[in-house]
Amino acid sequence: MEKEHKIYETTFIVNAALDDAQIEVVIEKVKDVIVKNGGEIRSAEKWGRKRLAYTIDKKNNGFYAFFEFKGPGDLIAKLERHYHLEEQVIRHLTIQLDKKALKAREAAAAAQKAQLAPAAADVVV
Repeated sequence: MEKEHKIYETTFIVNAALDDAQIEVVIEKVKDVIVKNGGEIRSAEKWGRKRLAYTIDKKNNGFYAFFEFKGPGDLIAKLERHYHLEEQVIRHLTIQLDKKALKAREAAAAAQKAQLAPAAADVVV
């Protein structure tokens, strides 16, 4: 019997003192942990360097990254372990999306798409 896959969001903050190539390596490692443990990335966003609301480990800035992914429940424990072992990840949060939130998000995306469609039809080439 196949495990039920649920949808999760994870946001993590990477040490902004690293250069862009090093930050990219940390982000790719997180992506690898998700994929190698049965997960499927639905969306990935890099929000970039931002000032932290409060100092964390004597750092005032962090590079924010966000993934929405689908995967089995045991993947979360492996992902959390990776975060704890990765010294350059200074904060992380992973949540499971509930069905109501997913339906609301899909409805909002559909409404936005419907709103953009008539505007695109008005454009004359």
